[in-house]
Amino acid sequence: MGSKITIIGAGSVGATIAYTLSGENIASEIVMIDINKEKVQGEVMDIEQGTCFRDPISIVCGDYEDAKDSDIVIITSGIARKPGQTRIELTQTNVNILKSITPEIVKAAPNAIYIIVSNPVDIMTYVFTKISGLPERQIIGSGTILDTARLKFALSDHFGVAQKNIHAYVFGEHGDSSFIPWSGAYISGVSVDEFYELMKARGKDIEAVDKEAMLTYVQKSGGKIIANKGATFYAVSRSVCQICARVAASSDSIATVSSMMHGEYGIEDVCLSTLTILGPNGIQGKLPMRMKKEEIEKLKASADTLKSVIAQIEW
Repeated sequence: MGSKITIIGAGSVGATIAYTLSGENIASEIVMIDINKEKVQGEVMDIEQGTCFRDPISIVCGDYEDAKDSDIVIITSGIARKPGQTRIELTQTNVNILKSITPEIVKAAPNAIYIIVSNPVDIMTYVFTKISGLPERQIIGSGTILDTARLKFALSDHFGVAQKNIHAYVFGEHGDSSFIPWSGAYISGVSVDEFYELMKARGKDIEAVDKEAMLTYVQKSGGKIIANKGATFYAVSRSVCQICARVAASSDSIATVSSMMHGEYGIEDVCLSTLTILGPNGIQGKLPMRMKKEEIEKLKASADTLKSVIAQIEW
């Protein structure tokens, strides 16, 4: 028996999440909610017509009350980022949308695990945490799970090694103040720098990783995709479905998702991404990773960047 998953927002990201989930064995029931009913009805019809190739699944266009007994609620509502626009510039508009949604959905599904995807995701996760009244373990921001996926792809492409062998992460804001803690970047138990030396010694034609260029690739990929095709939705949808799978699993796992900080690395009262333990009971805490002093300072700087935006929000 799969999970009941409600998706709020039927834009490109919400619809693609629904489509991706329809091909997985995570959900047995999907409820899609959006102010634009015709759009939802069209998305539901398009998606459900391809479900004959899998075990039975229910996909419906619903209202907030239809979210009752949801195991997971995914919030994607908000204005999409325009070419050249930063995530931070979206803040007030999308915060206002979230404030209108929150009481309705929390009333309908008070026990669900909530996955916040709307941008700027760290701010939205913080606001939802503050206004929802839900236990913090039930609130997961998609955070830098997508940034981490981009990093793993880039390292895999650079070294010609399978992504599943790469353990490297992006910490901080899902945005321009993010950073890569290279002290915790490994390829099958070998540091990235050591792996380069080992492959070089074996005669592989390979260059050392340009770490600044790698970070730029991670940070600017979204903007490049938006400039080229107008929106990003495939990779983020796969990332969100991965969070759903981990929440629906029988045991905990580790992911770079955004949640409230309570003194970890000397940071409090802000949501950002570090290694986080999550599973069927939601967030179970942070996994402290040994970092260099300068890396911790970068994490603190990212937190300060987010706090400066939070301070400007009209609640």
